[in-house]
Amino acid sequence: QLTLEEVRMLVELFYLPYHHGPQAQHLVEHFRWLRANSLSVGVPATAPDACEGTQWRSRAQSFQLLCAQTCRLHSRFVSSAGRALLYDLHPYLWDIRNMLLAASAFVRWLGCQSITAPMLLGGDAEPWARRGGLFGELQALLPVGNSCDLFYHPPPLFPSSQLYFLRPLLPLDKVRVTARRGGPHHSGQSSPLHGLAAPALAGRLLGSFLSLSPEYTFVLEDEGGPCGYAAGALCAEGFLQQRDSSWLPAIRHKYPRDLGTGAPALGQEALLFFHAEPPAVPLPVLRRFPSLVQLGTAPRVLDVGASRSLAICLLSALRANGSRGVFCQVSATDRQQLSFYSKLG
Repeated sequence: QLTLEEVRMLVELFYLPYHHGPQAQHLVEHFRWLRANSLSVGVPATAPDACEGTQWRSRAQSFQLLCAQTCRLHSRFVSSAGRALLYDLHPYLWDIRNMLLAASAFVRWLGCQSITAPMLLGGDAEPWARRGGLFGELQALLPVGNSCDLFYHPPPLFPSSQLYFLRPLLPLDKVRVTARRGGPHHSGQSSPLHGLAAPALAGRLLGSFLSLSPEYTFVLEDEGGPCGYAAGALCAEGFLQQRDSSWLPAIRHKYPRDLGTGAPALGQEALLFFHAEPPAVPLPVLRRFPSLVQLGTAPRVLDVGASRSLAICLLSALRANGSRGVFCQVSATDRQQLSFYSKLG
């Protein structure tokens, strides 16, 4: 059953149309302050004003704790509420859960920007672009808050109590992926075909982003571990040039074309991808949409809200550093990816 504290939090999240309960007010105040003071994150610990950076991280931790509590509240509410109450209130709580997944990860990303702080872009939106209540106030504080299409989606017909966690890529993640891509040298296998499919496929999906643009990579996790990713490149033109001139030749040397003989189908598919010439992106596209994005989730992620939070977080990070638009590259025959991006809007 829900605890008294959880019921109190539920009430405070939806207190009155123009007035929030204390915990919901703390969420808005923390987020507004963290966004306004993100310049202090990169202050070195030895600097005279280092206490500002310490204060920022302390408030970021408080904000993330409140976000985590709200996500747990959503999960427990789905598990314990009566059906009539669940279907009445779930759409609202689901919306807030999705918003806080993105907001919490965005704040974590801000905390990783230790060299150059992002330039948060503002701008007044039309009144109809945002909802009211807590959701609308949090939406307005995200750099992509004016892109109303990102934030409107019907809730699932069958509510799920699955807990999700969204965060930026950590250095440890890169070590794990590199170890997996190390193939037989790390696994002790004697045949070069053992374990080819997984590392080659990982390299195909994320290799260039991990090498050339790790600061715009986010990971979605559920109780079973990593289940989704979002990766981006702020300047796609430079990224693609570097990928073609340095990353692809190195990966082709590591995975020669003849290595795929007798390998699993996924491994062969990845090798063909590495050795094929990538399609050129027309210059007008790069001029109008300067940033490249790529997203994906595991088949077990049925909640489109979690996928949408992943997209909102990545787009917020790119927008915060000045991106005017994004594009993604999808094969015309890849129905799964086309369907996935269509569901994201």
